[in-house]
Amino acid sequence: MAQALAEAGIKGIAILDLLKEGGELAARELAEQTGVDVRYYPADITNELAVQRTVQDVVDHYARIDILINSAGIADSNMPAETYDLTRFKKLIDINVTGNFIVAQAVGKYMIKSKTKGSIIFIASMSGSVVNYPQEQNCYNASKAAVIMMAKSLAAEWAKYGIRVNSISPGYMDTALNRVPELDAEKVMWTDRTPQHRLGDVDELNNLAVMLASDASSYMTGSNIIIDGGYTCW
Repeated sequence: MAQALAEAGIKGIAILDLLKEGGELAARELAEQTGVDVRYYPADITNELAVQRTVQDVVDHYARIDILINSAGIADSNMPAETYDLTRFKKLIDINVTGNFIVAQAVGKYMIKSKTKGSIIFIASMSGSVVNYPQEQNCYNASKAAVIMMAKSLAAEWAKYGIRVNSISPGYMDTALNRVPELDAEKVMWTDRTPQHRLGDVDELNNLAVMLASDASSYMTGSNIIIDGGYTCW
């Protein structure tokens, strides 16, 4: 999504990530490929004070923040609810729900104070609307349902400031996370249950993020856009 925004002409990108090596590499490669001012900032999104300091650092360098893509998250799959470890459950909620709110709150405060009519985009999942099959992932599904409602609630609250808040709910996408042998059997079932009989391409997802970040979606707020090849139709 950062690359798609860079290719669309954005002037600066801050990449926040807990994993320093991957974050630095992504920022460096994207800057070299596009010529855009891309910087990496280490961030633990569950740490409220650290996030606030990072947002201020970003503003200090770029002078403004117009767009936030809230995409951090983890997943637990094949975890039967009756044996789900509560420590794992709490950690997932802390990152996927609380952490995403902390970042949105910090950026939202800046946008309100600076009177920036910005766009905030949450990355939810079709798992927030349907129960996935065959994997058991009670907590992940619940967390993404919470993200969808969080985005809608923020959209209603912050519309008076000119801030738009929407969410994207991807279906099964052909990402690196899904390109592992352990998921080969499940991917057959996923594609069988998708009317288009394939996984989504990352560019198809990225283009949607560009639209929501731009004035092409100026009358959209509080929307949850499902992009799943038709999976949730059946």
